[in-house]
Amino acid sequence: MANHTPESHPAPEPGGVVAGVDTHRDFHWAAARDALGRVLGTRRFPATRAGYQALLAWLTGFGPIAAAGVEGTGSYGAGLTRYLLAENVHVVEVARPNRQKRRLKGKTDPLDALNAAAAVQSGDATAAPKVRTGPIESVRVLRNTRDALVKARTALWNTLRATLVTAPDDLRERLHNLAPAALLPACQALAAAPAATGAAPGRALLDSALGTRIALHELAAAIHRHNQALAALDTQLAALTALIAPRTLARHGLGPDTTGQLLVTAGDNPDRLRSEPAFAMLTGAAPQQASSGLTDRHRLNRGGDRHANAALYRVVLTRMATHQPTRDYVTAHRTPNRSNGKHVIRMLKRYVAREIYPHLTADLAALHHLTP
Repeated sequence: MANHTPESHPAPEPGGVVAGVDTHRDFHWAAARDALGRVLGTRRFPATRAGYQALLAWLTGFGPIAAAGVEGTGSYGAGLTRYLLAENVHVVEVARPNRQKRRLKGKTDPLDALNAAAAVQSGDATAAPKVRTGPIESVRVLRNTRDALVKARTALWNTLRATLVTAPDDLRERLHNLAPAALLPACQALAAAPAATGAAPGRALLDSALGTRIALHELAAAIHRHNQALAALDTQLAALTALIAPRTLARHGLGPDTTGQLLVTAGDNPDRLRSEPAFAMLTGAAPQQASSGLTDRHRLNRGGDRHANAALYRVVLTRMATHQPTRDYVTAHRTPNRSNGKHVIRMLKRYVAREIYPHLTADLAALHHLTP
């Protein structure tokens, strides 16, 4: 398994062609600008390997490629990004175009591609894309699958409880007070009553009570299957996380879930985390100044990966309950005019990000050297 890091690719060549790509599911629009920002051309290519080859050949026809700005490197542009990196093209991740510019100039796919190239040339886009060919990609897809199963299980539980609300009185009174751990097997145990002797096939289904019992049984069986699948995924994720990030996982308050999210946020290429402040910005844990007059305060940073920020929040809550140094810090910094404690939690998230960074980068570096 090959790992492509920013160090393994040439830096942008001064005076070279800068490309921009607006990615879609079935096709990509590419644009090329010269060193002075002049438009060399735009063209549409299919989102296939043959299309990637044609796109690169079209770009190189204008001269050496300095860099390629690609939108959606983690979704529709993932395949193109992998191909360009394998061909030693310097790829830059480009965010969605500014909405104000879209309102002023309109929106078309070729214009979005040109804007992507302009963002690279102006320095607005500088982030290296995540490499999705390493073991952390396995963590990401397993976590996404787990999240989907949790949502589906929640929907099944909601349907089961709604069905129970309108169930026949004897069934509802017997089941509605049961805790989930007891309700699930009780619903699974509901058996369909056999049809009356001599009745036409399916005639028994005319009984609403029988239909309710069948519905509750099937819903409970589906929830049970989801529980088994989630338990298997949790086991796999715990083992994979411990193998990839043992140093990070050993920190107080971090478990497989929070560590897995931080790994997904960081990606397989450790060079994306240029510094500890950059990691704090990536996780939304670098508070921004909001001081005025005699008030010295910071406000919440709305940028960064909100899932990673939520992971840091869970770590902080765990430490506030079980970590004595953290509890002492909270006591020392909770003042009368800051009684809500939100500012303390923001500061603690920043400290946790600072503590985690060297361990996470060490884990990623070790993984990079071990992965063939």
